[in-house]
Amino acid sequence: MKKSIYLILVIFIVFTSCKNKEKANNATIQEVNTQPNIIFIYADDLGYGDVSAYGATEFSTPNMDKLANGGVKFTNGYATSATCSPSRFALLTGIYPWRNKKAKILEGSAPLIIDTEQNTLPKILKSRGYKTGIVGKWHLGLGDGDVNWNGHISPGPNEVGFDYSFIMAATQDRVPTVYIKNGFVENLDPNDPIEVSYSKNFDGEPTGTNNPELLKMIGDPQHSNSINNGVPRIGYMKGGTSAKWIDEDMADTFLVKAQNYIKEQKNNPFFLYYALQQPHVPRTPHSRFAGTSGMGPRGDVIIEADWCIGELLKTLETEGLLENTLIVLSSDNGPVLDDGYADNAVEKLGKHKPWGEFRGGKYSLLEAGTRVPFVTYWKGTIEPQVSDALVSQVDLLASLAELVKADIPKTDSQNLMDVFLGKTNDGRDNLIIEATTRTAFRQGNWVLIPPYKGPAVNKIKNIETGNSKEFQLYNLKEDIGQQNNLAKANPEKLKEMIKDFEAIRGTSYDDTEEPVFR
Repeated sequence: MKKSIYLILVIFIVFTSCKNKEKANNATIQEVNTQPNIIFIYADDLGYGDVSAYGATEFSTPNMDKLANGGVKFTNGYATSATCSPSRFALLTGIYPWRNKKAKILEGSAPLIIDTEQNTLPKILKSRGYKTGIVGKWHLGLGDGDVNWNGHISPGPNEVGFDYSFIMAATQDRVPTVYIKNGFVENLDPNDPIEVSYSKNFDGEPTGTNNPELLKMIGDPQHSNSINNGVPRIGYMKGGTSAKWIDEDMADTFLVKAQNYIKEQKNNPFFLYYALQQPHVPRTPHSRFAGTSGMGPRGDVIIEADWCIGELLKTLETEGLLENTLIVLSSDNGPVLDDGYADNAVEKLGKHKPWGEFRGGKYSLLEAGTRVPFVTYWKGTIEPQVSDALVSQVDLLASLAELVKADIPKTDSQNLMDVFLGKTNDGRDNLIIEATTRTAFRQGNWVLIPPYKGPAVNKIKNIETGNSKEFQLYNLKEDIGQQNNLAKANPEKLKEMIKDFEAIRGTSYDDTEEPVFR
C-alpha cells in the first residue's frame, strides 16, 4: 500500500512539474510573439543629401521619405566607419571596428572577420525566438581564408546567427560574381567549377585591361580585372558561368528574396537584414530605371533602391505586418562619386549635393564620411518627429536586445531603445568614428580629429580625407560645414576633448595603416 501511495505521489509531482513547465514555455512563446518583427534596410554608399527627406532637391525618394517623415528622422545618426566592412562589423557585433584589426575593406575572398563564438545581433534575436535572415551584400568575409567556392562555404552568415542567407560575398565590383544561398553558390554547374584569385589571372581569361572590346563599362586600373556581364571587376575569376549574376537584375533578385522571406516567416517574429547594393559601383540600374534621375547611373540606382523599399513596404502591408514591424533605414557610410568606373557621376551631378551640408564623403573623417540618413519607423507606435539625438548603428545591438528582453554582455553598444522609439531625445554623450584605420571623436556638439599623415585630399576620389598635420577641433552647432578649426583658439576645449578621447581610444591612435581606396 505504501509503495502504491508513493508511486501515485511521484506521478502527481512529475505531472504537475511538466504542466508548470509547459505553462512557462507557453508564456515565453506568447511573450516572444508579441515582439515586433525587425527589418534593417542598409544602403551602400548613400549620402546624407541623397534622400529628399534629408534635403535632396534634384530627384525624389518617396519611399525613403515615407519612413523618414513617418518615424524618427535622426539628424545626428552615424555609421561607425566611413567604409563598408567596418560599419557592417559594428552593426552586427556592437563593437567599434577599430578594436578589430581585421575590420577593414575586404577582398572578395577574405576570411570571416566575426568570430563564430562572438555574440551578434541575429544570435541575440534567435535566443528570443526570432527567425533571422540576411538578403544582399555581406562583405564580412567567408570561410577561413582558403575558400572552396564549389562546396559548402563556411563559416559565414549562417554560422554567426542567420537562419537564412542569400548574399553576394563582398561587393558588386569584386569577384566572385555569384549569389550564395545558405553557404552554397546558387545555380552552380559542378562541371564548371569556380576558381578565384586576387593575385594573378587564370590562363586565357579575358580582363578589362586586355580586352576592352568586351566591355560595356570602363573601369580604372583597380577595376579592370575579370569581366562578367561586360563589367570589369576587382580580382580574377574562372568558371561558374551558369551561376554568374546579371548586374541589372540584382536589385530585383534581392527584393524578391526579401519579399519571400517575409511571406514565409509572417507567422513568426523575424529579423531581416536587407542589405541593398545601391548606390555602390558598378551602378547598373535595371532598364526600368535607366535615365530616370537625369544624373546618370548613380542617380538612377538611388531611384531604383527607393522603389525596392516601396515594394518591400507593400509586401508588409499586404501581409498585415506593417504595424508590427520596426524598420530601421540607414547607410554604411557616406557618398562617393568617382569610385572606379566611368559613369558620369561627376559630370551629371548638377546641383545635387550627396554630402548635404557637410565636408568629406566616403573614406573621410570629416562629417560626410559617417553622418548618414538614419530613420526608425514603426507604424502606430513611433510618432513622426525629427531628432537631433546623437545615435550610432553600433547601438542597435544593445537597443534591440532591450526591446526583446535579452541579457547581453557589455560592448560599445549603448541601449538607446527609447531614443529609437522617439520617447526621448537623450542620445549618446560621445562617439568614436573611423575611416581607413584613422579615428576621430564626437562629443556633444564638438568634433576632434587628431593629426594624421597623408594627403588632405584623395585626388583619385576627389574627397577630403580629414588629414592634417595639426589637431582639428570643430563646433558643429555653429559650424556644420567644419570651416573653422578652433584647436588653437580654444586650447582648454582641445585638451578636454583629447583627454576624453584617449580615455576610450588609448594613446596609440596614430598607429594607422596605409589607406585602401576601393
